[in-house]
Amino acid sequence: MNTKYKIKRSYRKTKYILYKETLVDFKEHFWAFLGSFIGIGLIAFLQSHTLPQSDVIYLIGSFGASSVLVYGVIQSPLAQPRNLIGGHLISAIIGVTVYKFVPDIVWLTAPLAVSLSIVFMQMTKTLHPPGGATALIAVTGSNEIKNLGYWYVFSPVLTGVLILLAVALVFNNMTSNRQYPTHKKYHQFRKRVASVFKIKPND
Repeated sequence: MNTKYKIKRSYRKTKYILYKETLVDFKEHFWAFLGSFIGIGLIAFLQSHTLPQSDVIYLIGSFGASSVLVYGVIQSPLAQPRNLIGGHLISAIIGVTVYKFVPDIVWLTAPLAVSLSIVFMQMTKTLHPPGGATALIAVTGSNEIKNLGYWYVFSPVLTGVLILLAVALVFNNMTSNRQYPTHKKYHQFRKRVASVFKIKPND
């Protein structure tokens, strides 16, 4: 009975968040657009100026999915920094590990990487749906990506995730209606830091 209540409560909360985030509010849509544009744009810029002649290394498909959550549904538990960073890193590690130690049979490696990622994200409370794509890319991506080995965890995954997060911390807090992350301690810390840099009036 308790579990059923928790599921219903979680469903109602998610439904409310999705409803609230998709209301026609042009100001909010503007900041969501600008944040995602700059976040993905910075990663693409890094890619085009660092490795112009190679395969896409910094820009992977799962970052697009993360942008939907991190800039478009910022109140969602799945979009919080812990989930964004932890979900991608755990999934990347699992994806690379599966590719290294399991025979390169796509019908085996692909579902194994995704399924293990889901379980480990659940266990660590870092569930982030795009993480499944990050794991999948590690086992089905190009040879350039596969040859990265565990370096894939740091670049493109960690590099890209930190860029998306840094941009989100700026653009998701541009109006009083947008607060990211939802953790109150972060905003208390931010206010304390801001107050330190305020110029005190002369006595």
